[in-house]
Amino acid sequence: MEVQWGSSFKSKTLANVSSKAWLHFVAGGIGGMVGATVTSPLDVMKTRLQSSLYNPKSQSSQPFIRSTIPILGHFIDTGRLLTYVYRNEGWRALFKGLGPNLVGVVPARAINFFTYGNGKRILTNWNGGEETPSVQCTAAIFAGITTSTLTNPIWLVKTRMQLQSSSLTSQRPIKYKNSLDCVIKVLREEGIPGLYKGLSASYLGVTESTIHWVAYEYLKSKLSERRKREQFISGESVQPFYLRMFDNLLAAGLSKFVAACISYPHEVIRTRMRQLPADGVLKYTGIVQCFKTILREEGISAFYGGMTAHMMRVVPNAAIMFFCYESILHYGQVNNNNS
Repeated sequence: MEVQWGSSFKSKTLANVSSKAWLHFVAGGIGGMVGATVTSPLDVMKTRLQSSLYNPKSQSSQPFIRSTIPILGHFIDTGRLLTYVYRNEGWRALFKGLGPNLVGVVPARAINFFTYGNGKRILTNWNGGEETPSVQCTAAIFAGITTSTLTNPIWLVKTRMQLQSSSLTSQRPIKYKNSLDCVIKVLREEGIPGLYKGLSASYLGVTESTIHWVAYEYLKSKLSERRKREQFISGESVQPFYLRMFDNLLAAGLSKFVAACISYPHEVIRTRMRQLPADGVLKYTGIVQCFKTILREEGISAFYGGMTAHMMRVVPNAAIMFFCYESILHYGQVNNNNS
């Protein structure tokens, strides 16, 4: 009887682990989809402000793009560009690239959360059951590299689609009819390596995702400890679910803000390396060359172009995404325990 009970318990435990592993994939994909859809207009503004086509010092820039006062200028640029695009290109332009973005976000977030969540679990087991910051950091790095490698072609298409505009860049007519047309033309003109432009810069972005994950785990644990102390003092037997989710929202937003501030310049470098070659001439050929060119021609401030739009997008996006992720994990695990 003891053997049968042990075997049954072991089988049930393995089933729960497998279900939880799959749940990370689903929860990450849904969270990414919701967050990307809600913040899509700001994603378009961020991409255009990062590009050299919309640089304040560029001759092709629109006159309303100003950066006289760094912080205020970023808000003005973002707000006016948002209004200008809406009036001259219509509301659909605010969701340009959303199709390939969702095609990229859903698998990217699913892969990232799946790889991180299960990687952390495996590394924790190897570490004697202790989840340390080094375990979280290693899992986040592996998840970031895996995600960037598998999804780079999708992000390249998204960037190319967002940067082309008949009204804002009259010197550059519309080249790609849709995402599929973009893929075909990139393959024909630039070959398979063309789909992986900006990959090296994406690897730099692993720094941001790693900082985000580690900071998120730290803040979440600290906020949880605070709630437990309050729960003990008040004598409550169960901590309300909505308070835990609020703490997760706060931890996700704050950690993303910190991570984005530290690693933002890589976003500009990555966008520049993915943009369409001017007159068939490839301006940026590598990370170092891209960095030196931007610094020489536009100055250090260019590495923070579109930062306001970026922060306005990624902070609520992270909060929404992690809220969905944690909620789905919570209810999924509750159902597993009840089954």
